[in-house]
Amino acid sequence: MLPLSILCAALLGSSVLLLGDPGRAASAPSAPSAGDPAVQAQINGAVESDRKTFGGKTPVPGVLIGVWDATGSAYIHAFGYADLTAHRKLTPQDHFRIGSITKTFVVTIILQLADEGKLKLDDPLSKFDLRIVIPNAQNITVRELCNMRSGLADYFAAPEFKTVKWGPETHFDSRTLIKWALNQKPYFAPGTEFHYCNTNYLILGLIIERITGQSVGEQIESRLLQPNHLTGTSYPANLAMPVPSARGYALTSSKIWNDDSWKEVGNSFPISVFGSAGAMVSNLTDMKQWVALYVTGATNSPSTQAARLACLPSNADAYFGLGIFCTNGWFGYTGGVPGYNTAAYYFPVQKITVIALVNTIGVRLSPGIANAIVQDIAGIMTPQNIPF
Repeated sequence: MLPLSILCAALLGSSVLLLGDPGRAASAPSAPSAGDPAVQAQINGAVESDRKTFGGKTPVPGVLIGVWDATGSAYIHAFGYADLTAHRKLTPQDHFRIGSITKTFVVTIILQLADEGKLKLDDPLSKFDLRIVIPNAQNITVRELCNMRSGLADYFAAPEFKTVKWGPETHFDSRTLIKWALNQKPYFAPGTEFHYCNTNYLILGLIIERITGQSVGEQIESRLLQPNHLTGTSYPANLAMPVPSARGYALTSSKIWNDDSWKEVGNSFPISVFGSAGAMVSNLTDMKQWVALYVTGATNSPSTQAARLACLPSNADAYFGLGIFCTNGWFGYTGGVPGYNTAAYYFPVQKITVIALVNTIGVRLSPGIANAIVQDIAGIMTPQNIPF
């Protein structure tokens, strides 16, 4: 069983701190080319530095990055290992658990259902028969679930996580997890503040299932994965990972930083504990395609895309829309579950994509290694628009 501290930190946006006006990108000069060897050398140096900063006595096990610019030039590079025990080097084909990036798929289905007239973003939760009693449901809207302004408590912070006994194959019903959260006092009145909360997305999953009569995984597969040929992405029902996959690691607990070593933790938790808040698996190729699709609105109507990108201040001068982070002209999401930290961001002004897939999630340093890598690469590609 993983320590509570790791679980609670894992899916909370990876300590994301997003700075700058979300809708205003500076009029930057032409971006450096991702195909320029000098640019690639700068990227390599930045990533290797981050591997050391977020590592222990040895660097972070593995990092896979992809950078694409508007000219079609790209730089894809794998650093370190996918499997420390077998000494298998990380490759661009490896799959990773993407954690909260799952939320971008869930929100996209919500927006499609709104486009189809099957729900409205300002519908109260009381409109839906979700087979669970949600206090104050008449005053909490679908939109407030999507933009983290419901005020509901996070199920990861519920006391039950300190006492429940579970193993890797334990099944958690989402309603049980939601009930744990609802037993806690709300953070604030709906719509008045921002608080990143995974409970919101379990409830959105129930809404999707209630309206469509299918599971969230089935809807993601039929609506998003198949039409967009995202063959390396899945909403798994168990811990099985596609081949090849990066194994997930965590630093062992130690009072002395230099004594830390890496322990495999990627398959030591039940996938059902994350559900529609963070259960999905993907790879570099699909993440590159997906982030551009949903950021540009290719997956839904202009009206619901405008709602998605209505980014509001969250905390620490951050901005958040409907399941999307907005930071200094960059849009995307960061995910983390034990053993994995991933970030996928798109800069529409210059059509630049940066993906960072890491086979560990650090809980010691902010803003997290995946975000730090994206920040450093953006500093090279778009120096006037640096996120986080």
